Amino acid sequence: MSNEPVIVFTDGACSGNPGPGGWAWAVAPDGAVWGSGGAPHTTNQRMEVQAVLEALKALPAEHPIIITSDSTYVVNCFRDRWWEGWMRRGWKNASKQPVANQDLWRPLVELVLQRGNVSFRWVKGHSGNAMNDLVDRLAVAAAAGPFETPVTTTGPDPDEPAQGTLF
Repeated sequence: MSNEPVIVFTDGACSGNPGPGGWAWAVAPDGAVWGSGGAPHTTNQRMEVQAVLEALKALPAEHPIIITSDSTYVVNCFRDRWWEGWMRRGWKNASKQPVANQDLWRPLVELVLQRGNVSFRWVKGHSGNAMNDLVDRLAVAAAAGPFETPVTTTGPDPDEPAQGTLF
C-alpha cells in the first residue's frame, strides 16, 4: 500500500445565505472517488466545513490527506491554527463570542488531530482548476436536493452507483 498523500478537493455551495446548501469532495486527479450531500437550510460556511468533515470520515485513515479548498475559512483555521485559540478559550473566538459552526468544527478538529496526517492547501475558486470546478458543480447540484443520505461513489460517472473500494 502506498503512503503517497491523497489529494482531496472540497467545496460548499448555498442558494441564498442562509438557504438550501450542498457540499462535495472528490479525490484527484480525476474525481472518480467523490461524495456529496446537502441541507435544506444552511450557510455556505457550514457547507465548506461539512465537505471536509465528510471527506475525512469517508477516506481511509492510513493515507495522508491533502485537503484542497477554495475556502479561506477552512484553510486558515488549520494553517493559522485558529482551533488552538478556540479550544484554549473554551470554543470562543477572539471576540469572546461562541465559535460559529462549532457543531461541525469540533468533530472536524478532533478528526484532523486524531488522524495526524491531514494538511490543507488553498486554491483560488472559479479559476479553471478542473478539480475545484468539479466539486463546485457537485456541491451546487447537491444544494438543489433532495436532502437525503449523502452520496459516495467510486465509479467514474457521478450518475453510476458506487462499486469497488476507495483505494
